[in-house]
Amino acid sequence: MTTAAAMRAWTGPAILTYGFRPFFFGGAVWAAGAMGAWMLMLMGALDLPSRFDPVSWHAHAFLFGYVGAIIAGFLLTAVPNWTGRLPVTGWALGGLVALWVAGRVAVSVSALLPAYWAAAIDLAFPVVLGAVILREIVSGSNWRNLPVLGLLVVFATANAWFHCDAALGDAAGGTGLRLGLAAVLVMIALIGGRIVPSFTRNWLVKQGSEARPAAPMQGFDRVAMLATAAGLLMWVVMPAHPLTGAALLAVAVLNVARLARWQGWRTRAEPLVLVLHAAYAFVPLGALLLGAAILAPEEISSASVQHVWMAGALGLMTLAVMTRATLGHTGGDLTAGPGTVAIYSALLGSVVARALSYGGTDLLALSAVLWIAAFGGFAWFYGPLLLHPRDPA
Repeated sequence: MTTAAAMRAWTGPAILTYGFRPFFFGGAVWAAGAMGAWMLMLMGALDLPSRFDPVSWHAHAFLFGYVGAIIAGFLLTAVPNWTGRLPVTGWALGGLVALWVAGRVAVSVSALLPAYWAAAIDLAFPVVLGAVILREIVSGSNWRNLPVLGLLVVFATANAWFHCDAALGDAAGGTGLRLGLAAVLVMIALIGGRIVPSFTRNWLVKQGSEARPAAPMQGFDRVAMLATAAGLLMWVVMPAHPLTGAALLAVAVLNVARLARWQGWRTRAEPLVLVLHAAYAFVPLGALLLGAAILAPEEISSASVQHVWMAGALGLMTLAVMTRATLGHTGGDLTAGPGTVAIYSALLGSVVARALSYGGTDLLALSAVLWIAAFGGFAWFYGPLLLHPRDPA
């Protein structure tokens, strides 16, 4: 049976025909709704019955809730292409979605549950997802993608660590949060290092240009990857040490050079490709600012610039991948229309406002509104494509 035949064989809800459909749509709705809930908490209009304090709930909702959903949607869509096996569809996919939803609910009402139940429910999703991805990689003998599974395991471990940090009263600034963020940044460096130059090359060829980005994952890329992983590990283990600050500055330089080799400026006529380069640029920018904050803590707030990674690198890269993958797998034209450009612009505005909002409420509110507009806009513009019964291409 081919992938298309497997899609046609499913007679249930169209949203369960491929992993990107429920997780991209659900993740976007959650990202917008959770930000709205966070703003209500800050205004004192909402008090969730959660064992997490509001800041910790907000951090967990985005990093492990939203990003966890997008990772699932991406992997469940990409792994069949990697392994040649059929995608997870139907009620099996619905079960994974139900586990993800259960985790969001459990964390939000954890004070009403016995101790550790919320953590167990929340962790069930990444554990089962990891088991599914492992089965597919082993069955397809696709060993080259084991590092992606390894990063998923680190991400799940970070989630468990976050729950432990929360129990001790230090989740928002704890090791679990840093480890989870570092794992996703390495995913971006690894997977982005494959897809950004690849999509750039495809677009340049289509335009008849003779320019070509550097081929992915050559010697320089490997050096940059290892340095990035090492620098982020240092940040996880010793976040305030001057050596960590210096290492992050080195990470910034290497990733700027890596990004330049992909020649993103040549794609300025197509926002769907250019946004991938812009999103990746937040990886070295965040490393630069955080490294500087560590070396000069009296001048720069680490908590503020950390959002350059959280909202910039993670937020924009996931949105960029969601838009392109949705168009590509639903037969749409691989070009960004006005609505897509608008949601990219809203998210970029949100990142800038958040980075400048330290100590001020007006810019924080503006950042939240633009964030909601970006992900609410994705659900509005791309929801029909995700919910439509057309078989993925």
